[in-house]
Amino acid sequence: MPIIKSAIKRMKQTIARRDRNVSIKKDIKSATKAFAAKPSAATLSKTQSELDKAVKKGLIKKNTAARRKANLAKTAKAAGVKPSTTKKAATKPAATKKTAAKKPTTKTATAKKPAAKKTTKK
Repeated sequence: MPIIKSAIKRMKQTIARRDRNVSIKKDIKSATKAFAAKPSAATLSKTQSELDKAVKKGLIKKNTAARRKANLAKTAKAAGVKPSTTKKAATKPAATKKTAAKKPTTKTATAKKPAAKKTTKK
């Protein structure tokens, strides 16, 4: 048991991080087992989502998640699972031809001009 204040705090932080990491890993494992037991588009999506969350939180590396997702997709294809066709609604409107047709601005065109000096009345 640490005696120094900073060591005590560090120990508490380590315990909290470990609990969080263990729960995320359990979620990944349970989702993977659920997919292995009954391959479907929903379980595939859930498992891939859990892997993405773990990458986002820094628990596993990006290539590790990519490898696992590739193996899941390979298993799904062998099982005859078709990916779900429902897509999320776009949050941003699609770019129109007008906005895409604009010519790019150059640095010289967007350079700031020096502010005009204001005269004060005395």
